[in-house]
Amino acid sequence: MPTNSTVSSATKVILGCSKCGASLPDEAQFCLKCGKQVSVPLKESVKIEEPVVQLAPPRVRKRRIVLWVLLGLLLGGFLWAATSDNPFAQGVQELVGWKHDQTILETPFSVTGHNFRFYKFDLPEGSTNVSIMGQFAVSPTEKKAGSAKPNTSETEDSDVEVYVLSEPAFAVWQNGYATSSVYESGRVSQGTMQADLPAGAGVYYLIFSNKFSPKTAKSVNATVLLRYKSWLPDSVRRMKERFWNWVGL
Repeated sequence: MPTNSTVSSATKVILGCSKCGASLPDEAQFCLKCGKQVSVPLKESVKIEEPVVQLAPPRVRKRRIVLWVLLGLLLGGFLWAATSDNPFAQGVQELVGWKHDQTILETPFSVTGHNFRFYKFDLPEGSTNVSIMGQFAVSPTEKKAGSAKPNTSETEDSDVEVYVLSEPAFAVWQNGYATSSVYESGRVSQGTMQADLPAGAGVYYLIFSNKFSPKTAKSVNATVLLRYKSWLPDSVRRMKERFWNWVGL
């Protein structure tokens, strides 16, 4: 005789409640009849949340890249304008006050026999690319009407010696000793001056010497220019000098 048996798979019966004996399904935590706790609930697992790294949106990243590129171009242009000999870069240097042309001498003068004449000039702090340049021409000084006629040797003597010396070297040369010079022309009647000077602050002397000629005075027509670059504009430098003078330093 066939038997028809059904097995319930929905619940699984375990031992009854220890208090009232009621049957309980295996997932029960409390007795459905008396409410007694039949099992200790498992502790909830602790979830460790990992920090979420939020990436910048693509549009923001592109904007940052563009800013870095523009900054690099600006820095490159700044360095080019500061160091290039291009006419446009030289104009920029003059505009912002980096490039300076200082006239040392442009007025004719005379030097008597066995004598010399000097012009003192100084370089400010932070000077770079310093050079002195110019031209000069010499001729014997014309004697006044009625004076004795100059002899042939005097009229042929139309030379001078031109020097550019540092302050210590000038003190040595002035006492009649040989010394190093930034520029020395030798005995010439005319010439073009072009010499580089050391960078940084310093005091120098432009000298026209007629010491080798005992009698003949010389007339000199010269134009000499000092050219340099300085990262500190003249206005700021003058303000700094006034401040130090005000505090007594």
